Amino acid sequence: LKTLAQPRIEPEILFKLKSAPRTSAEHELISCIECMAHSVEIVQCHHPEWKVTLADCTADNGLHGRLIVGPGFPLTHPDELPKLEARLYKGSQLVDRGVGANVLGSPLVALGYLVELLAKQREAPPLRAGEIISTGVLTDAHPVAPGDVWHTEVTDLQGLTLVFE
Repeated sequence: LKTLAQPRIEPEILFKLKSAPRTSAEHELISCIECMAHSVEIVQCHHPEWKVTLADCTADNGLHGRLIVGPGFPLTHPDELPKLEARLYKGSQLVDRGVGANVLGSPLVALGYLVELLAKQREAPPLRAGEIISTGVLTDAHPVAPGDVWHTEVTDLQGLTLVFE
């Protein structure tokens, strides 16, 4: 953590693509996904007390600091993604919980939104096979510090344990 400014933890869902989605139609997106995984993003902010604008976030590379990715699993029940629950613990204390619906209604919807956004930007390349797309935070982002031990539990996916130095 020593190279990150005001780090916070965010449990997320990500997708790895086996082919490039041509449209944001749900069946198209599902057919393009190689696997899904639970991930944890460590975000950072250079502005005091996280007082930022959208432009500040963009200039700061979307606040990205680190990405920890769990094992991949096939996407077998895409209709269950909005109900998928994530629980975030500091030590043994439950700090927060969230659901897939917190990510634009579903992590799959977030992927579709990205496909549409890139299609509107002529200079932006479309998504490609092999790319990994992190879809957004399932809970609030919470501050982390050296010595902290955090872990996650996510419906039907392997949770992650992080020990911060």
